[in-house]
Amino acid sequence: MKIAFLGGGNMANALIGGLLAKGFDARAISVIEVSPAARERLAAHRVRVSTAPDAATGGADVLVLAVKPQDMKRALASLGAAMDGKLVISIAAGVRIASLSRWLGGHRRIVRCMPNTPALIAAGITGLYAPSEVTTAQRQQAEQVLAAAGEVVWLSEERLIDVVTAVSGNGPAYVFWLMEQLAAFAERSGIAPQDAQRLALHTVLGAAKLAAGSVEPPSALRRNVTSKGGTTEAALKAFDAEQLAERLARALEAAVRRGGELGDELGKD
Repeated sequence: MKIAFLGGGNMANALIGGLLAKGFDARAISVIEVSPAARERLAAHRVRVSTAPDAATGGADVLVLAVKPQDMKRALASLGAAMDGKLVISIAAGVRIASLSRWLGGHRRIVRCMPNTPALIAAGITGLYAPSEVTTAQRQQAEQVLAAAGEVVWLSEERLIDVVTAVSGNGPAYVFWLMEQLAAFAERSGIAPQDAQRLALHTVLGAAKLAAGSVEPPSALRRNVTSKGGTTEAALKAFDAEQLAERLARALEAAVRRGGELGDELGKD
């Protein structure tokens, strides 16, 4: 399999690094990137880098679209119409398959993905959707590329990409926010700032590791540490009184709605 990347930013770097770490041949990867700074970072991978589509792009089996969503239409115009049987993988947030297909002259072998930032340390998770025109072999190719940065989840409908964006694409920001609140409370209560940060960080890290290594769902793990009449129960009752679950659901719904709006905005010709 030969892979060409259109765009060589952070996520492309993460995928390329992950592929190479899994034994993929650097000679089978090419990148189109106009930024000198980004090209310099890519040089460490020893992959082919160019400023415009070339023979390596034309000979690729897989084309990964990794440019900014607002730049996508203009970037695709540089590719020409010779897509042949290529698989196109888009990691651009908000850009729908219908828009990509239109800008690619009707090409439909497209997999749309939503990774998240932990992919930068090969600890991400990506939601993927493929229309019926994508073959089983091509789905496997897409999975190989995205699994280089972490876990993958296949979706039954493209609209669910907006849900994945709200849950896991944006999710790291929610976790960072929770860490901020835990650390801020600890600091206000008299704990030294550096210790407050450590308490928050390792609480989240340890809880995630515990959940990842357990056969029990998070709800059961929560019950395991909630003693009747204890301090955890007191805090959880306060969460219920403040309707935090309902408020979180409304926040996620807002993110899903915004994803749909972005799809409409970015898909305009």
